[in-house]
Amino acid sequence: MTRTHPSLAGTLLEQRYRVDRLLARGGMSSVYRGTDTRLDRQVAIKVMDPRFADDRSFVDRFVREARSAAQLHHPHVVAVHDQGFDSPVGGEPGYAFLVMELVDGGTLRDLMDANGPLDVALALTIAEQALTALAAAHTAGLVHRDVKPENVLIGRGATVGSGGVVKVADFGLVRAVASAGTTSSSVILGTVGYLSPEQVTTGATTSRGDVYSAGILLFEMLTGRAPYTGDTAISVAYRHVNDDVPRPSELRPGLPPALDELILRATRRDPEQRPADAGVLLSELLAVRAELGLPAVPIPVPPPPDAGETDSERTMRIAPVTDQTMPVTGPQGTRALTRAAAPMAPPPPPPHTEPPMPADEARPPANRKRAIALIAAAVLVLGGLIGAFAFILTDSAPNTATVPALAGKNQADAGDALRAAKLVPQFSQVFDNTVPANTVIKSDPAAGATLQPNSTVTVLLSKGRPIVPDVKPGTPAADADRAIQAVQLTPTRGTPEYSNEVAQGAVIRTDPSPGSPLDVGSQVALVLSKGPEPLPPVPDVTGRPQDQAFQTLKQAGFEPFLAGEEFKEDVAAGSVTKTSPAGGSTATSRKVGVFVSNAVQVPDVRFKQFDEAEKILAGAGLKADRDGGRGHGGFSFVIDQDPKPGERVKKGSKVQLRVFG
Repeated sequence: MTRTHPSLAGTLLEQRYRVDRLLARGGMSSVYRGTDTRLDRQVAIKVMDPRFADDRSFVDRFVREARSAAQLHHPHVVAVHDQGFDSPVGGEPGYAFLVMELVDGGTLRDLMDANGPLDVALALTIAEQALTALAAAHTAGLVHRDVKPENVLIGRGATVGSGGVVKVADFGLVRAVASAGTTSSSVILGTVGYLSPEQVTTGATTSRGDVYSAGILLFEMLTGRAPYTGDTAISVAYRHVNDDVPRPSELRPGLPPALDELILRATRRDPEQRPADAGVLLSELLAVRAELGLPAVPIPVPPPPDAGETDSERTMRIAPVTDQTMPVTGPQGTRALTRAAAPMAPPPPPPHTEPPMPADEARPPANRKRAIALIAAAVLVLGGLIGAFAFILTDSAPNTATVPALAGKNQADAGDALRAAKLVPQFSQVFDNTVPANTVIKSDPAAGATLQPNSTVTVLLSKGRPIVPDVKPGTPAADADRAIQAVQLTPTRGTPEYSNEVAQGAVIRTDPSPGSPLDVGSQVALVLSKGPEPLPPVPDVTGRPQDQAFQTLKQAGFEPFLAGEEFKEDVAAGSVTKTSPAGGSTATSRKVGVFVSNAVQVPDVRFKQFDEAEKILAGAGLKADRDGGRGHGGFSFVIDQDPKPGERVKKGSKVQLRVFG
């Protein structure tokens, strides 16, 4: 019988860790809320299934992986505090366990189950924190190997109202299980919906495999479903190896094209075409988020899981790995994988042992021997008849396949229909004015054609109507032409315009604007820059009042500013003496400095009382200089002045007054 352990709640592991309450149970382990009685802190205790306990290779690898994971200290990684092996007395099976940080919350799976497809800003915020954890692991030389929503935990932040914090769990656990003698070394372990193609075909696990899984994770957050589903693990694995991950916008229209491209880069079937590790993918994700203008947002915290059966850790056996060590791509490689994959049968029961027979019954009598011989002969004959009948059925089975009608189906349904007909799909895409995106236009051979089983059928999918690409201002014209031609539109030249921001010959804008749907072959005009607009000569505003001069310069397209004051006897106070650049010259900038006169026109104070004349001069910014007369009885008046009335002098100058009396 397969050994399973009951709930360990209430027990004490290694005389230190008290097991309190079951949080979740999966195919490989159970997770409990517990207490470290030595440090008096709450912890999570992951107890591996007892069937692993007797396997020396598993225990050794489990210890090594736990130590590696414990060295990874990062705020977005679930911390591993300890690992242990508890051996109860009385012949009971032992328990290998991990002691980890207790995350007060739920999983990303819980969040998606409650909310469906996530808002774009929220999905990018969660992905950013998860990739930060994976990037730290990749830098330390660790590969996760099982990135999925159940291993992305969301706990409460340090402060109230700050939102949840993402923490990635179970680094290296799949690798430890893969070493166990309870699983064949030729069996791929992992969660089938998130496995990279190379992990399916060769079992290879690298940082690029984690990148692929992270791309699938982001796809599911945005669309509410994984890109590939099927009735069996083999059918899902087949899709990973042979199909390109579709654009998320095909399932959720309106998603930005930049997000489509990011996910497609992360999930390329060829590992070399993906970002090298999670750090590179994180940089690309941050660039996309900045391009979209989306800030980080608070992450809602799902409730903690209820105790009971859960898929949170269930790891599926996919198929025996073939002998080849290079990645297998294309239909042929996957067919080889399928042939190598025998149906997963339950483990055989232990041999049945009959109770010992009495000594006098140890040898069967002769007639009993004859009966056994007759039964054996009958079994052989029956087996032969069954084999012959199976051969007849196989020989008479149809050896042809008919191409099903595919027009109007989406890519997933078309692929399923061809595989059901024992044919191999090969997809290509073209733009089409009438057929919606991701819909089959036609197949080659056409529907109804008779082929040999496993023949390839080319399926032509529609990309929908072309969309004007996002040509940024400043893009070289040749690059813009190529981008427009790549979506089967025709680039033309619009009327060029002056631009102070865009270099001469580069694109200012497109007409129609980016994102506009057009028919195949439609024209897209590129408005190119003629460079900065030439400036006109500076108007001559010498002698004009300051306000009038400023208005004239502004109307000519310049930006005047007061540059200073200077004395010029032939220019009235407050009027312009000169400009910089000078009037009539060609400017190199729109800024024009204006100088104004500070000359003062001397007022006429003759025949006025001295005290009154002094006040008039002071009001004009001049000083009175008395010459003669001291006044008798308060009678004194000005009989002459120098400078004469009407002359212009510098502000603050003295005016000599001849006084009588």
